Amino acid sequence: MARAAAGRPADTPPPLPLLPRRRGIELALLVGAVLISVCGYLVVGLARGHALPGGAVRYGAGLAGLALLAHLAVRLRAPYADPLLLPTAVLLNGIGLVLIFRLDLDTPADHAAPTQLMWSTVGVGLFILVVLLLRDHRMLQRYAYGCAALALLLMAAPILFPAVNGAKIWIRIAGFSIQPGEFAKVLITVFFAAYLAANRSALAHTGRRMGRLRLPTGRVLGPIVAIWLVSVAVLVLERDLGTSLLFFGIFVVLLYVATGRIGWIAIGLILAGVGAAAVGTLEPHVHSRVEDWQHPFAGIAAGRGPGQLAQSLFAFAAGGMLGTGLGQGHSYLIGFAMKSDFILATYGEELGLAGLTALFLLYALLVARGYRAALGLRDPFGSLLAVGLAALPALQVFVIAGGVTGLIPLTGMAMPFLAQGGSSVVTNWIIIALLLRISDRARTPGVERGGVAGGATGGPGGGTGSPSESPARSRGAHETGGDARLGARSWVVGFLKPTRSPAPPGPAEGAPESAADTAVHNGADDAASPEAGR
Repeated sequence: MARAAAGRPADTPPPLPLLPRRRGIELALLVGAVLISVCGYLVVGLARGHALPGGAVRYGAGLAGLALLAHLAVRLRAPYADPLLLPTAVLLNGIGLVLIFRLDLDTPADHAAPTQLMWSTVGVGLFILVVLLLRDHRMLQRYAYGCAALALLLMAAPILFPAVNGAKIWIRIAGFSIQPGEFAKVLITVFFAAYLAANRSALAHTGRRMGRLRLPTGRVLGPIVAIWLVSVAVLVLERDLGTSLLFFGIFVVLLYVATGRIGWIAIGLILAGVGAAAVGTLEPHVHSRVEDWQHPFAGIAAGRGPGQLAQSLFAFAAGGMLGTGLGQGHSYLIGFAMKSDFILATYGEELGLAGLTALFLLYALLVARGYRAALGLRDPFGSLLAVGLAALPALQVFVIAGGVTGLIPLTGMAMPFLAQGGSSVVTNWIIIALLLRISDRARTPGVERGGVAGGATGGPGGGTGSPSESPARSRGAHETGGDARLGARSWVVGFLKPTRSPAPPGPAEGAPESAADTAVHNGADDAASPEAGR
């Protein structure tokens, strides 16, 4: 070792230690996820029919086959990807299939589990395509405006079709139905990440100051107001409170991450509150949901019997700490939405508070691994995209769990991977694929983290990718020995605390640059890294 160090030039950094790929750990966790799901399937059959269900072998083989194909795709094209993302998604999808199979036993005329397994197969197929074909997540930045236009078209399309259960969020043609808002949320997240990555400095440092808050110029602020108006328009025209809150919530989250200004959260909450209060008062369908939220037991007092929200609250109360057991609840009392909006009530009744805690921890793990992938990147677009994609299930879980437990009004959204809905499960698998690609780039040794793939120009706003990193700086961003070197070496940490003063002017033409000037020209994110001075 001493001879090798002596023979190496002084300015050459030591070789990077090889990171473990951890694909074996991923495979072991996938086996555990499939076994847990199959055991749940068997328990439901034993509890309801006192015999093993006939489709247990097909169910287990189908779920195991999907998990194996997804694992092989990751092993082939994303060998350094996070080993926890795929097993967590498989386990959540498997639990959802078990719950839908259990609810099918109470609705003999409507068997949704086979259809949900088919949509899960489609979702895993798209997952494999994204993992195999998307070589670099930064390629998406080139198509930011195209993604925004397509998202708006998908959001507006259901207006032309009749309402279903009071909301215009479905497209139904010849017995086939999709929910385009589910796909639009991924596209709009790509656009938000690209726009904010290109305009983060203007949002953080320009404009008029009002107290402790600095308002950006109208040119920069215009898209923010436009997004708010679009979210309110979706709510008014389609009566879709959930999609409106989700789109606007994602934008506020990314805006805060891009600028580090807490005031944007306050402005976002105020705008969302004003829009929701206005529509909740004036729009009859939304107003009825607010009334049900404020008075969940009004139907009982009036002699009409408990409504869906009241039945949901009764289900959680009956579940107690450990639940009644899979297959031994009374979910059929909830009514037509027990497989979609209120599937969490079935889970809470039959698995209790302990089961709910485990479920929320799985979602928290999924979100945390997405944020960890963002911390491992140095390019603004990739970090913001990872944060936005991870925040999507976080916001959905909060909105849905809050609705069925009476914390906030019901919104009609689908619980990620758990609830019945082909569009939802397919979209969630695409989100997992994108997070895996991002995490693979964040953890791969010897890969530059800045700039845009292929030397392409930046996204909206005319921003350009940052220059390639030096070997020493790139080395500081890698994980060693399986542990992520986060903190000041992460681009996101510097991004959350942008410099408050503008960069000083560069040196005169032809004059040599000083070390400080070089650091400024490399960008605030590079200057904030301890490795930048090497």
